[in-house]
Amino acid sequence: MKNFSFKSKVWLWPGEFANWHFTSIPKEESVKLREKYKGLQRGWNSLKVQAKIGRTVWETSIFFDAKSGQYMLPLKATVRKAEGIFQGDGIQVKLKII
Repeated sequence: MKNFSFKSKVWLWPGEFANWHFTSIPKEESVKLREKYKGLQRGWNSLKVQAKIGRTVWETSIFFDAKSGQYMLPLKATVRKAEGIFQGDGIQVKLKII
């Protein structure tokens, strides 16, 4: 499961000074990732990944949210602008654990 893809919706995490855009990795894949890469997790239960949406590829980290039981992928403004992504949009994501 080093490479996988999924479809998900973009949602907002309200911040004090700005809102953060995320998409959630489906629960089934999140459970598999958590089990397989438990020893590789870094601070904040994160895993380093290469993400691809459309033609945009970047390196980032995914973060495990214990409340939902899912990993969250942050979507930076440059990625959202390049791909025309807005809150509530359904997106196709390809991830590679690095």
